[in-house]
Order: sequence, then structure tokens, then C-alpha cells
Amino acid sequence: MIPLVFHPIYSQLVLPAKHRFPIEKYNGIRQRLAAEGVADDWFSKPSKVDIDDLLLAHDSNYVKSFVDGTISQKAIKRIGMPWSDQFVERTLHAVGGTVLTSELAMQHGVALNLTGGYHHAFYEFGSGFCVFNDIIMSAKNMLKHDSVDRVLTFDCDVHQGDGTALLAAGDDSIYTVSLHCEKNFPTRKEQSDLDFPLERGMSDDEYLHTVECALAVAFNTSVPDAVIYDAGVDIHEADDLGNLKISTKGVYERDKLVFDECKRRGVPVAAVIGGGYQRNIDDLVEVHLQLYKAAGVI
Repeated sequence: MIPLVFHPIYSQLVLPAKHRFPIEKYNGIRQRLAAEGVADDWFSKPSKVDIDDLLLAHDSNYVKSFVDGTISQKAIKRIGMPWSDQFVERTLHAVGGTVLTSELAMQHGVALNLTGGYHHAFYEFGSGFCVFNDIIMSAKNMLKHDSVDRVLTFDCDVHQGDGTALLAAGDDSIYTVSLHCEKNFPTRKEQSDLDFPLERGMSDDEYLHTVECALAVAFNTSVPDAVIYDAGVDIHEADDLGNLKISTKGVYERDKLVFDECKRRGVPVAAVIGGGYQRNIDDLVEVHLQLYKAAGVI
């Protein structure tokens, strides 16, 4: 049994009509997994991340202002979602979910969250639908284990993990890798330990070869004791914000490459679903489902 992490609040957020963030997809993934025969006892329900733990990665004034609602409208506009008490609750549970996923991965070898990948969150501000950086938080959680001296963050979201890169800069215990479309958000890229800028319109064969090479270089260079994998599906050919041409089968093959390499190396991996922005939620859920197929959940 592979541990899965989900809370109904992942999809419980009212957004303005035609808002770009597909909030319904998380519950959609949960329902599809159930329809595929995944039993309730595979799922763990996360608690909210502890506020003090957020200070391991974020400025205390920023954290306080978001939680109590005194955050400026300029800062909220940069995040791209309207502030509300429910937004705070959802954010804290989502980050708590990825931290729990990292802990379950250490215990079981593999674990998957049904949200996560908030890699545009920086030390003192959020960006691109990301408030707090759950990837960095989870890496720091993994590093608490005596068996872990270095964590590899392997980010395959179509948008560069800029917040993750900057938060980990100068920290040899967290090794950051990002494969992303070069001509896409964010306009200003940060420096990961390894960056693989991809050309617009790239299709399966070239992309999968790049992933395979990136995995080999990342593992051989960093020699990690644990991995956090951001399995963004905004690389998909039908994604509204992606600019790449990766098929659904290509997404599955990518995820399989990552899981297989972690298994071969004997390294625990915590996976988050990352971005995905097709308007049709059913179609989007189908692409996200490739992660769970590749992991052997279904």
C-alpha cells in the first residue's frame, strides 16, 4: 500500500468566476482514485502546518500578515488569489499535507500528496498561486532524519521552481533541479543547482531524453538520501499555460522514469502534483492520474 495524502479542503475555496486556478481538480483526483478501487485506508488526512515551522523557510512578518489578513493587496495580487480565512486554512493544510507526505515517504519509500508543488513562494512573499513553499518545508523535514544528509528536489513543472531555487541557495543539504519551459512564467529565472531550460513546442522523445539525462546528472552529482518530486502536468500538449507538447503517455513515462530511478537507487521519494491548467477538469484529472499509475497506486 502506497500512502496517499488528501484533505477535502484542498478543493474547498471559492474563487472568482473564470479564475485561472483549477481548484476542483484535487477532489476530482480523489474521486477518480476511489473509482479506480483505491480504498479509503490508503489515505492520510493532514493537519495544518505549524506556524512556527513555517519560519524555517519564511519571514515571520510575511507569515503573520498572511495568516491574520493584514497582508497588502499588492502582495495578494502577486500571489494571484483573493485573501480569505478559507484561503488561509486551505494553504496551511496543503503545506501540512506535503510535509506529512515527506514523512510517510521516509517510512514507506514512496508517498504522494494530492496537492502541493508551491514552488513560486519566496522567503518574504508569494507568487504564482503559491503562498508558502511546501517543497522546501518538506526537504527540511526529511533532513531531520539521521539517515538524510541531502535532499534532491526534482521539479518537472513547466514553470521554473524559482522560489525553491532561491530558498535553497547556499544550502548544500538541498539540491535543486528544475526542468522548465524557458519562455514561460516566471520571466526572471533564479539559479537552481541544475536548470534544464526547454524550448517551446518540445515533444515526447526529446523531453523524455532530457528527463533521463537530468535524473542521471542530478543523482550522480548530489547523491541524495531522499527526493521530493514535483510532477507538474502543465507540460501537457493541451495545457493552457504550458507551451510544451507532451502527450498523456509522455507524462506517464516521465513519472515512471522518476519513480524507477528512485527505486533503483534505494532513495525514498515524496511526490506532489504541481501545476496543471486545462479548463476541462475531467481531462486535467486524467493527466494528473498518470502520477498515480506510474507509482503503482492504480
